[in-house]
Amino acid sequence: MASDTKKRIEQLRVEQLIEELWMHNYQYYVLDRPTISDEQYDKLFKELTALEQKYPQFLSPHSPTQKVGGMALKKFAKHKHREPMLGLQNCYNEEEFAEFFRRWKEGSRGDVSMVAEPKFDGLAVELVYEKGLLTVAATRGDGVVGEDVTLNVRTIRSVPLKLRGTVPELLEIRAEILLLKEDFLQLNQHRVADGEPPFANPRNAAAGSIRQLDPRITSERKLDLFCHGAGTIEGMEIESHWELLGLLRDWGLKTNPLSRLLKSEAEVATFYQNMERDRNDLPYEIDGIVIKVDSFALQRELGFVARSPRWATAYKFAAMEGNTILRDVIFQVGRTGVITPVAVLDPVAIGGVEVKRAGLHNQDQVEALDLKIGDTVVVKRAGDVIPDVQSVVTEKRSGKENPVVFPTKCPSCGKKIVRPEGESAHRCINIACPAQIAERLKHFASKRAMNIEGLGDKWIELFMEQKLIHHFSDIYDLDVPALLKVERQGQRSAEKMIDSITRSKETTLERFIYSMGIRFVGERTAELLAVHFGDLDKFLTASQEELLNVEEVGERIAVSIHEFTQNKANTDEIKRLLKKGVRPAAAIVNGGGSQKLKGNTFVITGTLPTLSREDAEDLIRSNGGKVTSSVSKKTSYLLLGEDPGSKFDKAQELGVKTISETEFKQLIN
Repeated sequence: MASDTKKRIEQLRVEQLIEELWMHNYQYYVLDRPTISDEQYDKLFKELTALEQKYPQFLSPHSPTQKVGGMALKKFAKHKHREPMLGLQNCYNEEEFAEFFRRWKEGSRGDVSMVAEPKFDGLAVELVYEKGLLTVAATRGDGVVGEDVTLNVRTIRSVPLKLRGTVPELLEIRAEILLLKEDFLQLNQHRVADGEPPFANPRNAAAGSIRQLDPRITSERKLDLFCHGAGTIEGMEIESHWELLGLLRDWGLKTNPLSRLLKSEAEVATFYQNMERDRNDLPYEIDGIVIKVDSFALQRELGFVARSPRWATAYKFAAMEGNTILRDVIFQVGRTGVITPVAVLDPVAIGGVEVKRAGLHNQDQVEALDLKIGDTVVVKRAGDVIPDVQSVVTEKRSGKENPVVFPTKCPSCGKKIVRPEGESAHRCINIACPAQIAERLKHFASKRAMNIEGLGDKWIELFMEQKLIHHFSDIYDLDVPALLKVERQGQRSAEKMIDSITRSKETTLERFIYSMGIRFVGERTAELLAVHFGDLDKFLTASQEELLNVEEVGERIAVSIHEFTQNKANTDEIKRLLKKGVRPAAAIVNGGGSQKLKGNTFVITGTLPTLSREDAEDLIRSNGGKVTSSVSKKTSYLLLGEDPGSKFDKAQELGVKTISETEFKQLIN
């Protein structure tokens, strides 16, 4: 009897935890106002996971623990939409919008209210909730039949598996899946480094991510989603689109906070101008605004034309692209040896910026475009994304164009280049390649690696030209007299640079590992390696099997690290660095030491009174905390020094607690 009572109590606890965690997800991902720390959330999540493992019969498919699950699919099933997912008619200027507005006003026989929203450049999907539970997620497809991508959409953190409050019996939500600009750039950087073709734009990246047959791959991509409409709704009467958006938020679904209820053409014009002005500052891509008649009754009266509603239009921005002539293709060598083609263009103004070069990524893209030197090409610039060649205007060809010829030898060192099996990128595998050495030296000295202030890209290139440096260790042979022989170097600047080089000798193990530029090893992986192995010797002598035991290290990363540490040239260079006084401090192994700051994330800004930034970071990590470079809603504390920058303003805006060095030390002591 006692055991039955205990089981019932724990079943109720499971139900309570599920509701509580979904509430915190809603506050975090929808309202952007978390009420508990990451540590507290993780504690609740772990408690629920443990109870579900203890009592499998209590496991619900709509539990927050079930965001990622199941085996990879062989193919996607088809899903027929109850109501077609129609496209929108476009308008491109005030006159064209005025014609839409005139028809709407005539249909309403008076004033007309409209809802204006950003027009996302993402992937359209439908979410089907039955009695508040997510049952299907499908792509738009041809508007009538799409693909069932439920398992993949479940992995998106902003998508609730269960709605909150009183909801319709059946609710079909129309939404747009996005990849933020910053995450898109990082994803493409990783793909290029891995020899994979980069995505052309965030929309393609989102579409490619959501169409992975293995949902575990989708879960690794930082997808987001905004809900903006509905198809079939059964069991509840809703009178307007603006009312619907409010209800979506109440039910736990994410809508865009920039949406506005407007009453006139003038208000629409102002909204359009503001969005066009601010588009590059938004974290996601938009290519216009969407204007919808607010009243559902008026929407039904206006009806549809062909495959578009008469009650909505996409008011597009001027294209962020332009036509120009491709004059040449040059080939650049990155620090990992990847050979990247770059288009050299006649200068063209796109979005207020003069573009002279654009990305081509790899040979596959050049061949897919059928690109030739002398072609007229369409170049697109989107926000902070590097300009890309989108297409060729073939009708403008004269017949005098020349093919793009890929080199067979490295443009930097002249050694033969290879294209590894399964990769789309060509590589130079000569470790002594000057271009790779230059890029590796820049990485070694960078802020997040050895943090040698003042030793920027231009100085490294100049010192290499003067044959002052060739290896990492050569940096520590530099002295003031040697620097004074270099053009534009003065006594004071030379002394400051040497002082910075000397200070960099005292570093952390994670920075040192990251500075080596090992393929696939970023800052996060370097930190995990440092914590796992504790000191440099253990890291350098680790077997491939031991590396696979490190959190988040898979076979590809383990092979790359092992190849690096087994290369005698690499280990000899590390020995030279150590001999010249570089001392990577041993890390706290496996979370040892004080855990007083566990669960807290810190950002540091300004100059601290007594601690260097590196010392403060080490104190945070050695006491179980995390350090990041930018303030966000996940930041627990902003450690504030003198002359703080914009991070302080961001912290004030987000309500992040700021503390002084004295208060920081009190947290530890």
